Amino acid sequence: MARLKADVVADRVPKTVSEMAANVRSNDRRAVAQAITLVESTHPDHRANAEQLLASLLGDTGNAIRLGISGPPGVGKSTYIETLGLYLIGSDHKVAILTIDPTSARSGGSVLGDKTRMERLVKENNVFIRPSPSGGSLGGVARRTREVMLVCEAAGYDIVIVETVGVGQSEIAVRDMVDMFILLTQPASGDELQGIKRGVVEIADLLLVNKADGELLTAAERTRTDYTNALRLLRPVSPGWTTPVLTCSALHEIGVDATWSTVEDYRAMMKKNGAFDQRRRNQAVAWMWAEIKDTLNERFRADPVVATKINDLETQVANGTLAPATGAQALLAAFLRDNPLRP
Repeated sequence: MARLKADVVADRVPKTVSEMAANVRSNDRRAVAQAITLVESTHPDHRANAEQLLASLLGDTGNAIRLGISGPPGVGKSTYIETLGLYLIGSDHKVAILTIDPTSARSGGSVLGDKTRMERLVKENNVFIRPSPSGGSLGGVARRTREVMLVCEAAGYDIVIVETVGVGQSEIAVRDMVDMFILLTQPASGDELQGIKRGVVEIADLLLVNKADGELLTAAERTRTDYTNALRLLRPVSPGWTTPVLTCSALHEIGVDATWSTVEDYRAMMKKNGAFDQRRRNQAVAWMWAEIKDTLNERFRADPVVATKINDLETQVANGTLAPATGAQALLAAFLRDNPLRP
């Protein structure tokens, strides 16, 4: 299956990386899709070309604002993103939307198909929507999402939105790759507010109470007040910025203008106090170390000697006959067997 996928990618990409980079810069939508396919490919033969492509495009990146949007299932993330996207392209923006889908356990592919959930937005020329499988990555964020963002920026998209899977402590992962993290919730009672974990609320730069319309309007306002009071007890995630709580209705396109105005205010303040650029620098370094960690983990698990020992050692650890630290040291010793730096 991996070889078949590799052959498909090879058939689709231009003959040279420089040709692909030029096509991406000219916002050739097919080239953008091909570039993302190359970047997301897990086949070893494609990494060198992907890295060369990213190096070529790097000078054309960094000018977009990167937004992360998350929320619990059923909160209306996709509906809200579609409404926001339509508003933004109506204001002459170009929007890239990266929807991180849960990975199918059988096929390894994404299962939600956000293009089918954004029927109006997908028809627009200034919008690029790309579903990607999460691949089991921390926080539901695909490993290559950071690089996909760079491809989209090089293609001229000035707003990049990353929609993440669900809500949980691990959603902190997306905070480390975007400029602003937006958390969607819905009208709820005080007890139901516990459904949003504190750790996620703490990293939000903007909290939106969706579905603030009709019979839920009063409950939405009450929820907004409850969250506003709760946030006063938390330390701001961004220097000099107090996380606002707004109500909106994605279905009726209410409050979208206020949301975008808040995003612009946030960006202006973060630019002024230097936090925006400092966060970007910190993220770049963090991305480098994340790549090192992921690559080492891949090579560790692919090592033939390690592979022969993993199942047995895992069984012993699970049964309590071997200490986890001892099992780890045994596997590391197998992996570093030919390394002159082995302790």
